[in-house]
Amino acid sequence: MKEALRQARKGLGRTSPNPAVGAVVVRDGRILAKGYHRKAGLAHAEVEALSKLGGTADGGTLYVNLEPCNHYGRTPPCTEAILGSGLKRVVVGMNDPNPMVSGGGNEFLRQRGIDVTTGVLETECRRLNEAFIKFVTSGRPFVAVKSALTIDGWTATSGGHSKWITNEKSRQFVHRLRDQVDAVMVGIGTVLADNPLLTARLKRTSGKDPLRIIVDTNLRTPLNAKLLNHDSSSDTLIVVGSQVRDRELKRFQKKGVSTLVCPIKTGMIDLPALMGILGKMSVTSLLVEGGSLITGSMLRERLVDKFYIFKAPKILGGGDGVPMAAGPGSKRMDECLVLKDIHVRRFDDDILMVGYPEY
Repeated sequence: MKEALRQARKGLGRTSPNPAVGAVVVRDGRILAKGYHRKAGLAHAEVEALSKLGGTADGGTLYVNLEPCNHYGRTPPCTEAILGSGLKRVVVGMNDPNPMVSGGGNEFLRQRGIDVTTGVLETECRRLNEAFIKFVTSGRPFVAVKSALTIDGWTATSGGHSKWITNEKSRQFVHRLRDQVDAVMVGIGTVLADNPLLTARLKRTSGKDPLRIIVDTNLRTPLNAKLLNHDSSSDTLIVVGSQVRDRELKRFQKKGVSTLVCPIKTGMIDLPALMGILGKMSVTSLLVEGGSLITGSMLRERLVDKFYIFKAPKILGGGDGVPMAAGPGSKRMDECLVLKDIHVRRFDDDILMVGYPEY
């Protein structure tokens, strides 16, 4: 199953809105074939692995991190390929979280004489496809927030300067995150202060650029912003309020930039409503990269599913910097948002803490 998970990770960022799935065919303790789902519309992992054996694996065992599908979509059901291959056993990491199909593939195989074992490394399997699980059960994207802080807790100086808080290795990790998500979102403040590209610039391979989303209630994005003027196959989407005039939107649309008029709440974009709209656009995973206003708003709306918080060994040394999250916070320490399932790693002198909010 660990090898099936390793195979599945190869498809992260490429299979949306499908899950990342890997499969391994074993017989007599020896791996015969491996496969993974490469892209939505292409062969599923089970079929790819079996195809390397000519579709035949008599007496073998299939390990797969997600329950085999038993319905027709863009491709035929994997259960049919499994039955036709001669496999005698299937080991499944987790059931399909889709409430419309969960358990159907496993039961279909059992009724036809296949020995099915489930729940092997289930925690790891669920973590791998956490975005898919959130999307198919709620219709909304899985939201991760990334923030880079000095050791005394600031994301920028009082003048908005933030390049660079973290080191090159930390920044490369963020590029890998971008490569694996459907969309990256920032507020207009970040665009004006940093003028970012928000592309996935990987060193050893070509990255997949995500959809880049600018939350810009009053449409203050400059027409010469880098987000609007670079060579990428992915789109940039500017989210604005209903008070923005059509002629202003057309200036951006002429540049090939997409715009979205979203409901407003208390003078700003209604972020819960936006998450629902993005879900309908089949955005399954969203990385929020700032700034402090949008991070604070996402926190107060309880829209964040995961945090990536970098700490660099730098001290701003004052009380006038830009915080991770702006706006009103908790009044008492026992009211603070608590993170669980913490994972910590280092990138040279930088420290990354990954955790999940406990709402």
